[in-house]
Amino acid sequence: MPPVAVIDIGSNTIKLLVAARDEAGRVQALATRTIEARISAGIGRDHPYLAEAGIANGVAAIRELVTLAQHHAPTRIELVATSAVRDASNGAEFVARVLDATGQRIRVLNGDEEADFIGRGLTTDPELAHLRDFHVFDLGGGSLECLAFHDRKIHQAFSARLGCVRLTEQFITNPAAPLLPAEETALAAHVRTVLTDRGFAPQPGATAVFAGGSMTTVRALLGASQGRPIGDTPQTIPVTTLEGFLAELRPLDLAARRVFPGLPASRADVFPAALVTMIAVAKLGGFTGYQHSFYNLRWGLAAVLLEA
Repeated sequence: MPPVAVIDIGSNTIKLLVAARDEAGRVQALATRTIEARISAGIGRDHPYLAEAGIANGVAAIRELVTLAQHHAPTRIELVATSAVRDASNGAEFVARVLDATGQRIRVLNGDEEADFIGRGLTTDPELAHLRDFHVFDLGGGSLECLAFHDRKIHQAFSARLGCVRLTEQFITNPAAPLLPAEETALAAHVRTVLTDRGFAPQPGATAVFAGGSMTTVRALLGASQGRPIGDTPQTIPVTTLEGFLAELRPLDLAARRVFPGLPASRADVFPAALVTMIAVAKLGGFTGYQHSFYNLRWGLAAVLLEA
């Protein structure tokens, strides 16, 4: 079957997936690429606004990924943007500049659409095919997507403004300094309050799945500590592992975090907030660990395009 291409314009990263269905009908990746662009700087302000540097980085990254996608002659290239663009007061300017630079239009997803495509993507992960009742979380720079599945069908889905860039800007006075106990406590309390107010209700005994770049970074830290590729690290991540990494990173300044084994330098300023958020979600839900998946929004949208 001819391939399709999806470019996911996230708050921290911009990602490409070129995919097709195999003979068994499974969605298979033909090409993937991720570029750290951080278009979301400023998303935590009272009036979110994309900075010029972030816009320029984003446009350049999208141009590169469109060119790469075209090498595979996809029947369709779909560009979608999430929290950073939809929340920014100048999001329309970013969309227009991408159109001018690439000839491609961006579809700005609302929170429900974003959560739905993430959910669809998780159902394409062969490692999760045995799960029936489970929760899914995906933490980005601007938002946290929360889903609950019952008998493999979504029965709750919402997007909360709890992304790690947003929370860093809101709660951490100096991201270049060690994380302060008061900042950590306030951030975690905010996460619990927002999720409770949104009606988050954990299913007793349900598995918790975490997708997205924040948990991928945890796998990278594990790989660095164990001397193995990220794909060979355990897919199940105990909460104690997250707490252990937070304990190591909490007293470090930004310069030390940037050289911490396995931690991308581009995420070093916001990763403490990401860890605090993931731990807070686990404690609120009563989860002892998360099962990680690489399959998220790109895979869900690719599955929909291939059906069409």
